[in-house]
Amino acid sequence: MKRFFRASNVVLLLLCAMYFITYLDRVNVSTAADGFGKEFGLTKTQIGLVFSAFAYPYLIFQIIGGWVSDRFGARRTLIACGALWAVATILTGLAGGLMSMLLARLLLGLGEGATFPASTAAMSRWVAREKRGFAQGITHAAARIGNAVAPAVVVAIMASYGWRESFYVCGAISLAWVALWAATFTEFPKDHPRITAEETTVLPPPKPKGAAVPWGLLFRRMAPVTIVYFCYGWTLWLFLSWIPQYFLHSYSLDLKKSALFASSVFFAGVIGDTLGGLVTDRILTRTGSLHKARSVMVAVCMMLTLLSLLPLLWMHNLYVSLACLSSGFFFAEMTIGPMWAVPMDIAPEFSGTASGMMNTGSALAAIISPVLSGMLIDKFGSWELPFVGSMLLMAAGVVLAFRMHPEAKFNTTPTPLGDARPQAS
Repeated sequence: MKRFFRASNVVLLLLCAMYFITYLDRVNVSTAADGFGKEFGLTKTQIGLVFSAFAYPYLIFQIIGGWVSDRFGARRTLIACGALWAVATILTGLAGGLMSMLLARLLLGLGEGATFPASTAAMSRWVAREKRGFAQGITHAAARIGNAVAPAVVVAIMASYGWRESFYVCGAISLAWVALWAATFTEFPKDHPRITAEETTVLPPPKPKGAAVPWGLLFRRMAPVTIVYFCYGWTLWLFLSWIPQYFLHSYSLDLKKSALFASSVFFAGVIGDTLGGLVTDRILTRTGSLHKARSVMVAVCMMLTLLSLLPLLWMHNLYVSLACLSSGFFFAEMTIGPMWAVPMDIAPEFSGTASGMMNTGSALAAIISPVLSGMLIDKFGSWELPFVGSMLLMAAGVVLAFRMHPEAKFNTTPTPLGDARPQAS
C-alpha cells in the first residue's frame, strides 16, 4: 500500500482525476442537450454548434498551451486552466439562450485547451520511458470513465433538480481538483517532499528549461502525427457528441435507458484505453521497436474500428448497434496509449508543445464533426449516416500511421524535402 501511494503514483492519480473531470465537464452537455434544447427551442444543427463551440479556442490553445506548459511549468498552467474551466462550467448552467450557451462553451474550450499538453509535459518528468504508454492509456481511460459516468450523473441530477444544476455540480468538482493539485504537485520530482531514491533512479533526467522551440521544424515533424490524430478525433467527437442522442432518438428510448446504453459504449472505451497503454508498452519491451509499438499498433486498431462500424450501414437493431458502437469505440481508444506516447518519443524536450500540435488534429475534428453530423441528421433523418465519415477517415489513418516514425527522434537540423524521416538519434 505504501508503494502504491508513492509520489509518482500520486501524481498519476491526480492527472487521472483531471482527465476524468475535464471529460465530465466536456460531455455533460451531450446528455443535458435534451433539456436545454427543448427550453431554448434549438434544432439539431444548433445543438451541434453548442457541442462544437468548445473546440474553437480548444484548437487555438493546444499549441499555445503546450508552449506555456513547457515554458512556465505544468503546475501553474493547470492551476490557471482548472480555475477557468470550472467557472465556464458553472456559467453554462446559468445560460439563458443559445448565445450565452455558446459563450460559456467557448470559455470552457479556452480553459481546457492547455490541459492535455500540460499533463504530457508533467508525465515527461514524472513517468519512466517504458511506462509512457500505460500512463497515457490510464489517464485517458479516466477520461472515458468521465464520458461513461456523465450520462448517468447528468440524468440523475436532471431528474431531481434540472439540467442547470448538473453544471453547478461539475463546476464545484473542478474547483476541488484545482485546490488539490496546487497543494500536492511539484514541477520537478526532486522537489517533492515524499519522493524516494528508488523513484528518482527510474525517472527521466531533468529536461533543459526554457529551450527555444524550433517551431517550423517541429511543425513539419509532427504534421503526420497530427493528421492521424484528426482521423481518430473525428470518430471520438462523433461519439462524445451524439451517442446519447443516437440511442434516445434512433431507437425511441427514454432518457434513462438511452443514458445506460451510451454509458455502455463509453465503458468499452475505458477498457480500450487501459489495454492499449499496456499493450504498446509490452510490445516496446518485447521488441524494442517504437515502430511496432506505436505505428503498427495504431494502424491495426484503426482498421478494427472501421470493421466494427460497418454493420451499422445494413442492420438497424438496438443490440447490434450497441455491439458495433462498443467494439468500434474500444478499438479506437486502444490507439490512445501509443498516440500520446509518440510526442514524448519524438521530442521529449518539447513534449508539451509537440503534444499540443498533435491534439490540434482532434480539436479541429471537434469543430467539424458534431456540426456536420447534426446537419446530416437534420437533412436526411439518418442517425447512421455520420458514421460513414468515421469509417473513411479510419481507413486514411491506417495508411498515414506509417508516416509518423516515432522511432526517429526530432532533429533540429533540417532534412531534405524528399526525406520525410528525420535522422534517428
